[in-house]
Amino acid sequence: MCVTEVNDMRIMTSTDQDRESLQGQKHYLCGSISAFANIVITFPIHKALFRQQLFGVQTREAVRQLQRDGFHTLYRGILPPLLQKSSTIAIMFGLYEDFSRLLRLHAPQAPVLLTDGIAAVLAGTAEAVLTPFERVQTLLQDPRHHGNFQNTAHIFRVLLQQHGVRELYRGLVPILLRNGPSNVFFFGLRGPMKELLPEAETKAGHLVNDFVCGGILGAGLGVVFYPLNVVKSHAQVQIGGEFQSCRVILANVLRERDGKLSRLFRGVHLNFQRSVFSWGIINATYELLLKML
Repeated sequence: MCVTEVNDMRIMTSTDQDRESLQGQKHYLCGSISAFANIVITFPIHKALFRQQLFGVQTREAVRQLQRDGFHTLYRGILPPLLQKSSTIAIMFGLYEDFSRLLRLHAPQAPVLLTDGIAAVLAGTAEAVLTPFERVQTLLQDPRHHGNFQNTAHIFRVLLQQHGVRELYRGLVPILLRNGPSNVFFFGLRGPMKELLPEAETKAGHLVNDFVCGGILGAGLGVVFYPLNVVKSHAQVQIGGEFQSCRVILANVLRERDGKLSRLFRGVHLNFQRSVFSWGIINATYELLLKML
């Protein structure tokens, strides 16, 4: 083989690698932008839901509490979820694509269902690195801490100085139990579910199908994993003290709610509605941006 042919092969290989790298980066960027749009639109709904998870109140009472707090506090605590969601959704979509590609490359004989499932779990586990943002968001949204903390930076400073890095990861276990399995179901069912919908012939039709697919999946998974979110919220409002297990926290919540399992799902209907919009927006925006970039 002549020198010219070798150089041409090297250039082609380098070009392919650059193209593949850009494609990978695109998934991270599209995930991040779609999450940003979702948070800005749905944050007030999430705040009302948080009150229900924490205090077990009805939807109407949660809305009344937000009204009493005033509009100036309505978006209090939005910075952590903006940073956290923009990063975690970017990681979720980006790492899933990266891990799937690597697993298919190094284990070509393995079933696609298996490699994609492993990729989804790994991506979900990696998302948990950003648990401190969920931790700070929880404290900012809890009205009992309104007078204790000024903003996101203040909470980080207080927790680190007084309790150390470990305190930032309170609630990590329920997050890990939620992220991995929910990613497996989301990525595993997203394609088959879209195929069940009427075939779209226009861009608007594809956008609607992506919204419906993402919304139904996100809302359904939100219901299934709702108890873990309740456990997470109760774990993360605590500052200092013993790190309780999920089982202990769940038992305490049930005892506070007269042992009725139905009360553990207090707020689940609002969570369902929010998830339809949230994951519909995320999935539709993500797919739209992928086609545009």
